Formats: sequence, structure tokens, C-alpha cells
Amino acid sequence: MKTRNISAIVALTALAISVLPFERISAQTDSNLPARATIPTAIPTAVFPVLPSVAPGYRAPQVAPSAAEIIGVTQQPFVGISLQDAIAMALLKNPNLAVSASNFRVARYDIVQAKGAFDVQLHLEPSSSFSVQPPSNLLEAGPGEVGKYGSGPSAIYTQGPGNIIQHQSTFQYGVGGQLENGTTYQAGIQQQRTYNNSIFNAYNPYYIASLNLSVTQPLLKNFGMNAAKRQLKLALVNADATTAQALIDTSNTIAQVEDTYWNLVAAWRNVAIQEEALREAILQQQSNVRLAKRGAAAPIDAVESETQVATFQDDVFSALENVSQLQNQLKSLVVTDAADPIWRANLVPSSDVGQLPSAEDLETIISEAHQNRPEVRQAEDKRLEADLDRAYAKNQSLPQADVQAAYLSNGFAGLLAPVPAFLTGICSSTSGLKACPTPPPQTQGTMAFAYHNMWAGYFPTFNIALVVGYPLQGNLARGLRGVASEESHQAAILLEGVSERIGAEARNALQSYQSALSRLNASRQSREAAESVYASEVRKFHRGASTTFLVLQRQVELAQARGRELQAQTALNQSVVELQRVEGTILTNNGVNLQTLGTEALAR
Repeated sequence: MKTRNISAIVALTALAISVLPFERISAQTDSNLPARATIPTAIPTAVFPVLPSVAPGYRAPQVAPSAAEIIGVTQQPFVGISLQDAIAMALLKNPNLAVSASNFRVARYDIVQAKGAFDVQLHLEPSSSFSVQPPSNLLEAGPGEVGKYGSGPSAIYTQGPGNIIQHQSTFQYGVGGQLENGTTYQAGIQQQRTYNNSIFNAYNPYYIASLNLSVTQPLLKNFGMNAAKRQLKLALVNADATTAQALIDTSNTIAQVEDTYWNLVAAWRNVAIQEEALREAILQQQSNVRLAKRGAAAPIDAVESETQVATFQDDVFSALENVSQLQNQLKSLVVTDAADPIWRANLVPSSDVGQLPSAEDLETIISEAHQNRPEVRQAEDKRLEADLDRAYAKNQSLPQADVQAAYLSNGFAGLLAPVPAFLTGICSSTSGLKACPTPPPQTQGTMAFAYHNMWAGYFPTFNIALVVGYPLQGNLARGLRGVASEESHQAAILLEGVSERIGAEARNALQSYQSALSRLNASRQSREAAESVYASEVRKFHRGASTTFLVLQRQVELAQARGRELQAQTALNQSVVELQRVEGTILTNNGVNLQTLGTEALAR
């Protein structure tokens, strides 16, 4: 017996030790706090703001309900529109996409413009000049006229020097240009006919035809990469970036069209839900009125059900207003012309819910996005621009070393002019010849002989030179290197940002899709349960085991459950659209062609 008592005492002691706290715990009272509350406690004094008198005597006007219709459309017949038709119309008529497509074409024309630096330039320059100069001396003069020196019988008549008359016609033509590697070339021919009445000219008129060939080849600076080539490469990269931007705009527009389309589906179905709730409320009101007339229900029950009818009627008008707003939003996405007949159409979506995509893991979605998203392509173009500027800066830091080579072939011909008599006498007296020597036979003739002499190369001139230069400060190259370096940093940051954004969007899109599936399942079960509860409540009401309040409450709960299921269905459709946008497959799935993008909008 003693042993049993000792065991009991030990057990009680251990239990007390384990229960009693030896350290302070959060639920333990503080000695600084009051031991008990003071009763009664102090009642706080309410503070009310000063209320002004707002529109004294104002009362809401008594108005009649408007017709349940959508403004600006033909109420019936309804016009069905499929999702694919809406997307196709947006691709052809959306004004924003039309501008994006125009920018895409402008970028292509910029490439053509940049190629203009390497066009072969045709040069034509006809000219004509006529001059009359006074004779400066006897040797530079034209045929003179008889002049009178003195007067009277001693006057002397003699032929003096005349004015120098020259008429020169010139025609220059040729080609020139620049190659992408920096080589510049020039090839031209100049033909000239000159009439000059100077008495000492051996030819009158005489003809000149000259061939001029020149080439300048950079060896260091401007070789391979030069300003013109850089502009062409940048134009190509910019065109690709503009194409990517057009694809981004198209992807976003398609996503907007699909989201608006599914919202319109939900809006029309919400009208049906609210109308169904309104019909059930009207049936309940009619039942309450009959019971009240027989004395089986209180008149207040009929008034209570009338309040519920008015509430559901307001919900019907709100749902119809939402349909109108979404119709206008969809129409603004798929047409450009304010006079388009679609604005009068009462649009009703006709496409059913598409097949749900197969469940993919996050890594697969991110991998697909990196392959298909135009944002990645745009970021890569930024890096290519930086690489081009870096190569150009490196080239411009080199010294100039240009080799210049030129070839000139002069072709000369003319018609022999009469040799003055005094010159013939000089030739006879000094050399014993009967006449002065004549020029070579191949130089005698018209312009055809001049061209012949030019092509034959009788009078060639060659020239070759090396031009070397180097800027002492080198500010241009140093500035270009700095810009290229900053652009490289920007490109790296942009690429990293795009990758990070794709990862975040992929996580959000997949999470939204999985959540939408779960929400749809839960909301469907909730709706089915609400239908069962409402049906049971109605049966109980008819047996007298329920009240009007509970029946109306079940009606509200059923309408809310149907609305939640509709919202979950819409969220699921839109999550599929977001998955396609994030993966970049929304473009290929809808057959986007930039060549036809916005063509009907631009054709107006």
C-alpha cells in the first residue's frame, strides 16, 4: 500500500513539474498589465465630420425602364463570328498592325536606299562655250582687216591683227562608283571640238577624245568595313529588328482578339445566366403572390420576392451592357473603317472551346519561347548592331593607306589650217624646204580619228600614288570604340532581360493554366451542388418546411455559382491563349504572313 502511495506521489510530482512553466511564455500574464478589466469600460466618443448640405431637395427622378437592347446595332438577326474569322480580319484590317506592316516595308526600303551607295553612277555633261578675245600681240591674233594709219596722201593701208574667236563644244560621259570593300573607280571619256581662228594654229578645228581610268584601293582604313558598308549592314539588322517588332505587335494583337472573344462568349452566357435567375425569381414571386392571396403566406413574402426580381433585372441590364462594350472592343480590333458594316452587326461568337493543350513542363515552355519569341530575335539584332559598330571602330582606328592608279589616253585629230605666207618663207629660208613640215597623218581628221587615236593609245599617261594619313588625336576612332562598347553592354543586358522575362512569363502562364483547370473543376462542383441545394430548398418550400428568404438566398447562391463557373471557363480559355503567346506559337498557329499584314487597312 505504501509503495502504491509513493508511486502516485512521484507521478503527481512529475506531472506538476512538466506542466508548471519555468520560462516566460507568450500566453503568460505580465505583471505590468492590469489583473482584470475595469467594468464598465470607457465608451469612445464618436467623431463625425461636418456634413455639408448637398443638392437640397434632390430626389432621383421617376424613370421608366429602357428596352433591353444593344445600342448602335441591328438587334436581330444575330451575326455569328468565329474566332478564326476575327483573327483573320484583325490581321488584315487592324490599324496598329497596318502601321507595323508599313514600318516593316519602310525598313526594307531603307536597305534599298543604303545599297544606293554602291550604285554605278552614270555621268553625262554636255557643254558649249564661245568667246571673243582682243589680240594681245601679233603672234596671238586672228586674221586682221585692212586698217588706215595716218591721213592724207601719206596714209598707210595695212592688214593688222584681228580678234581671237574661239568656239568650244565638250561632251563628257562615264561611269563611277564604289564597291563594298571600299574600292572606288571612275571611267570616263571626254570629247571636245575647238574652233580657234588664231593664225598660228596648225589645226582648225581640232578634236580631242580622252579616256580617263582611275582606281583607289584602301589597304588599311576603309578596307572591308567602311561607312557605306556599315550603313548597309545596319539597315539589314534594323529591318530584321523591325520585322521582329511587327511580329511582337501581331502576337499581342492576336492575344487581345482572343481574350476579347472569350470575354464576349462569357458575357453572352452571363446574360443567359442572369435571365435564367430572373425567370426563377419571377416564378417564385408568382408563387408567393398566390400563397399570400390564399392566406398560406405572409404578404411580406411577396414583397421580398419582388425585391429579388428587381435585383436580378438590374443584373440582366448590367450583363447586356458588358456585351455591348465587349462587342465594340472586338470590332475596334478587327476593322479600321468607321463605316464598316460590322459596326451594325450584333455579334455572337460561334466558336466552341478549343482543345486543351497537352500539359508541358516549365523547361519545355521556356525552351520553345527562346526558339519562337520575336523578342529574342530583337535582342539578338541589338547585339549584331554592337558587333558591327565594334568592327567599324576597329577599322577606323587604322591609318589610311590608299593606292591610287590612273590611266589617261589622249586622242587628237584636226583639220589642217593654211600656213601663213610669212611662215612658209621662214621655213624655206631656214631649212631649204618648199613648205613647212606637216603634222603626223594619224592626227589629221575629224572626231572619229580622235577616237581612233584614243583607243590606239598613241598618247598615254600613267600615274600611280600611295596616300598615307593618320589622325594624331584619333578622337573619331576612340569615340566609336566607346559607343560600340556601351552598345555591347546594352545588348547583353537586353538579352538577359528577355531571358528573365520569358522565364517569369512562362511560370505565370503555366501557373495560370494549372490554376484555371483546378478552379474550373471546383466551380463546376460548386455549381452542381448549388443546383441540388436550390432544387431541394424549393421542394421544402412547397411542403412548408422552408421560407421565402431561404429560397431567394439559394437563388442568389446558384446564380453566383454559375457565374463563377463561367469565369473559370473564360480564365481557362485565356490561359491557353497566354501559353501560346509565351511559347511564341500563337503566330504559327494563326498563319501570320507579314507580306499581307494590314493590307486592307492600307488600301483605303
